[in-house]
Amino acid sequence: MTTVSRRSVVKSCALLAAGVPVLASGDDYVPAVAGGPEPPTSPFGFDSTAEDVTRGLDLAGMTALVTGCNSGLGLETMRVLALRGAHVFGAARSRKKAEAACESVAGMTTPVVVELSDFDNIVSTADHVRSTGEAIDMLILNAGIMGLRELALSNGVERQFAVNHLGHFLLTEHLLPSLREARAGRVVVVSSAGHRWAPAEGIQFDNLDGSKGYDPFVAYGQSKLANGLFSRELARRLSQSSRATSNSLHPGVIKTGIGRHGPPGSGAEGQRISYKTVPQGAATSCYLATHPELDGVSGYYFADCNAALPNAQMMDDGMAKKLWQASETLTREYRL
Repeated sequence: MTTVSRRSVVKSCALLAAGVPVLASGDDYVPAVAGGPEPPTSPFGFDSTAEDVTRGLDLAGMTALVTGCNSGLGLETMRVLALRGAHVFGAARSRKKAEAACESVAGMTTPVVVELSDFDNIVSTADHVRSTGEAIDMLILNAGIMGLRELALSNGVERQFAVNHLGHFLLTEHLLPSLREARAGRVVVVSSAGHRWAPAEGIQFDNLDGSKGYDPFVAYGQSKLANGLFSRELARRLSQSSRATSNSLHPGVIKTGIGRHGPPGSGAEGQRISYKTVPQGAATSCYLATHPELDGVSGYYFADCNAALPNAQMMDDGMAKKLWQASETLTREYRL
């Protein structure tokens, strides 16, 4: 068993809350899509909420799918997109959770089951969504797990990597036909400033099962780095064949259920941490999914509704391509 000290968790929360450098221009960050438009400087920031960034927008006739819709940021994202008129497929790990979440919000929602560690389920659900004939205008990859105290495997790899990255990789691949049918399908990948906790060399391709060493937060950081690299390589690939886009983001530090696997008493009480509320935490996801000024903007990392500077690993195109190839291999029996 790997032990996680309260001090380690508090330090991790403080590092996340320390802030992400927001760019004055795109000059400091080389996007994945050469020649594409730079993101505008938005009027929104740390305190903006999901309702703020979508105010005045009419999403009627548009369709979204949100993973992890049953609580926290996913529930708020679904609520606001439905409030603005979108039809939202609300994805949760069980039918009961998805139905309860969809019933709790106003607007047009459809519950679906997406258990990100179950590749058969992912394929089945994606097939069902595609069979509706609805183009997917917004795919928000929000669900995730964090800080598993003991090493656990799913589909032969460390569970955080499997759930946070591989499951979303496979879901996206199976929904790409529906994204390409949209006027401008947008993939929004919820990463984290915690990508900085990844190993110094980046993705440990020779240790994806944790057999050569496991630390809960290093593994979480690796999965969040994988989110950003996946979004970057997806943006590059989409630019060659469609109008669809992909961007990743840091939502901020929010008190949600994602830290439920941490040890008892591991909260950060007394620490000077700038927490966001859930509505504030969902703002960047909703901004990336909906704002008209972001048409064509792809391959960037965002925080507080503006382009932000990730670490160098997340801008490593060679690593992004290698991760894509490894992900294809790990999901080869389930791919389209």
